[in-house]
Amino acid sequence: MRCTILKRASQERGAALIETAFVLPLILLVCVSIFEFGRAYQYWQVLTNAAREGARVAVLPGTIDDAVTSRVQSYLTAGHLSGVSDAAVAIDRNIPISIGAVTQSASNVTVTYPFEFMVLQRVAQLVVSGSTVGAPITMTASTTMRNE
Repeated sequence: MRCTILKRASQERGAALIETAFVLPLILLVCVSIFEFGRAYQYWQVLTNAAREGARVAVLPGTIDDAVTSRVQSYLTAGHLSGVSDAAVAIDRNIPISIGAVTQSASNVTVTYPFEFMVLQRVAQLVVSGSTVGAPITMTASTTMRNE
């Protein structure tokens, strides 16, 4: 009996190492994905708030588009987004909105930003070859506010 237990234990040497070699890359990919999508969500929140700040400036009487763009870019810079110059700001000041039975004019500020995953896009380029794999993802945030 004792001989069979020792013989069986000797046959399973290295099994844990092989299992670890198969599972560890998957666990690392899941952990990196959690961090990457958390970072993407944080960037999207900064974009949304920047669009709100831009809309707050856009609804004020007598403001110019450069003031709105400057406010959005300063908010993106304060939010530690890299490549703020790549962000595009679109301003539309004459959007009709209905408030009850009354129609008012409103301003819409849309901010677009090319977001790039740090690790996942590189991994995707290794696994899948294609023209769109690894390209930045365009994030968009839009806010509409009634003109004063």
